Amino acid sequence: MLRRALLRARRDTGFVAAGIPLHLALTAQWVWGVTIVVKANAWAVVPIPFTLFLVGVPALTVVQRHRYRALLGVDVPRLTATPERRWPRRAQRWLSSAQTWRQVGYHLLLGPLLAALELLVLAAWAVAVAGATSCGWAWALPGEERPQAFFYTVGGVVLLCGAPWLAGAAARTEARLAPALLGPSRNERLRQRVEHLAESRTDLIEAVDSERRRIERDLHDGTQQRLVSLAVNLGLARATLTDLPDDARTAIDEAHREAKEAIAELNDLVRGLHPAVLEDRGLDAALSGLAARVPLPVRLRVDIGDRAAPVVESVAYFVVSEALTNVTKHARATRAEVTVERIGKVLRVNVTDDGSGGADASAGSGLNGLAKRVGSVDGTFRVSSPPGGPTTLTAELPCEL
Repeated sequence: MLRRALLRARRDTGFVAAGIPLHLALTAQWVWGVTIVVKANAWAVVPIPFTLFLVGVPALTVVQRHRYRALLGVDVPRLTATPERRWPRRAQRWLSSAQTWRQVGYHLLLGPLLAALELLVLAAWAVAVAGATSCGWAWALPGEERPQAFFYTVGGVVLLCGAPWLAGAAARTEARLAPALLGPSRNERLRQRVEHLAESRTDLIEAVDSERRRIERDLHDGTQQRLVSLAVNLGLARATLTDLPDDARTAIDEAHREAKEAIAELNDLVRGLHPAVLEDRGLDAALSGLAARVPLPVRLRVDIGDRAAPVVESVAYFVVSEALTNVTKHARATRAEVTVERIGKVLRVNVTDDGSGGADASAGSGLNGLAKRVGSVDGTFRVSSPPGGPTTLTAELPCEL
């Protein structure tokens, strides 16, 4: 315990001592620049010390961050900003940032106060060491002062016991102030967190979509081809092996029929995951194929110009596919209309049918899943379905994530 206390005291004292020149550097630079301007009466060179002052702020901030991290293990976070290529825009953004002026206040106004506190800590250490060792150099005192050396020693020992606490208090005080003034504010940290979460969510959505496309390719190129080969072989067996018993022919016919049904079901599954035509030819071609397979008249209009992000196209296709499936199964409709158009940076999808209406997205139905799928890319989803119809589903998706 004593060893840990001594190491902690050494660390805190070294931290305090290292802060004195850093806390006084900017104030000294500012005073020096103003003094030169005033004495020389050269007000035209005022921008020079001001520029040096602003250049010194980020440099001192970097050194202070290193000091806190190396000596106390305190990490003062940095505010990450979008990099600007042009230095005038970069300088303008830096000067207009609230964090910049918090750093100026830390170095210029709070710095001298912290330096005074640090000098007080070092003075306490010096007085404590001098008093604690006074008995050793009492011979250098005047004769009338030598009897008081004992009291100097006792006072020095007491102060020597309190100096580590004083150094630790100073270090803790600075450790609490630095993140608030040298680092981003709470709102800035929240903004950074939101941006990080948005990027992570986008990466996750893209990874899921990529995995879905991989599964679609594997099913299409692997399992589906094996089923097709099996169906062909069974068909050949049924056509060529005419001398088999009736039971065997019946079994082959049944196996051939089930193989074809499995191929059809697998085709539907593959199209539901991620149709290859969507990736190869875009949303227009994929929706045209989807509308052609629906067992009721579907009027389709697609006007999107440039293609949207692959994830957005996948969500739009999923919305139309699920909406037409619901129309076929539940709406008792005679026709449907699908409109996909790009308005600025928004891809709007409308699916309308003349069915019986009464659809409710909040009732835990498949519409709730559609709303969540649309919300995963920061889109909006609305349903208008009064009793008796018509039902209109509207999804608005950002074209770029």
